[in-house]
Amino acid sequence: MNQTARYNTRNSMYLKPENKKQRFIKSDSIKLLELMADEAARKRYPNVPYLAPRKFRDDSANGLTNCIIQFLQLSGHQAERINSTGRRIDTRETFEDVTGRNRTIGISYWIKGTGTNGTADISSVISGNSVKVEVKFGRDRQSQAQRVYQKTIEQAGGLYVIATSFEQFLNWYCITFKKVQKLAISDF
Repeated sequence: MNQTARYNTRNSMYLKPENKKQRFIKSDSIKLLELMADEAARKRYPNVPYLAPRKFRDDSANGLTNCIIQFLQLSGHQAERINSTGRRIDTRETFEDVTGRNRTIGISYWIKGTGTNGTADISSVISGNSVKVEVKFGRDRQSQAQRVYQKTIEQAGGLYVIATSFEQFLNWYCITFKKVQKLAISDF
């Protein structure tokens, strides 16, 4: 065993962790979205000689949600993020007591939101169809309330899709809305 290896085994706290996060590699669908966004920005700001490139990532739930919303809006559809959390009520007050110390009294708590339980993350209208998109990332799974919500949307004639990646959503979009040729980077 060489001296460096001996040092590293005795002083393992100085070693860098092995579980580094994997480098993000953009898929062709993300590159397509960036090209669409750059083109839209050039049309919106024709007199600006250089625009910073638009960047997207789908390696988190928030990033994937943003990619889907931006794609739908750039494609001429309506799309919005749905926030179904409750509201925070903060009754805390801070004051100075007779000894000069700052004291806080009261509590902070959440009240239930007024939205429907299990509602989808994205609500959109695509070619006159109501489409609800539930974003699931990593090991995230649908709850029972979300399954019930999906069933009610589908019974009412709407479309419901569970998106696990932007590429998967883009493929669903092309198939569902009869985009004969798959969108390609060369189209832009």
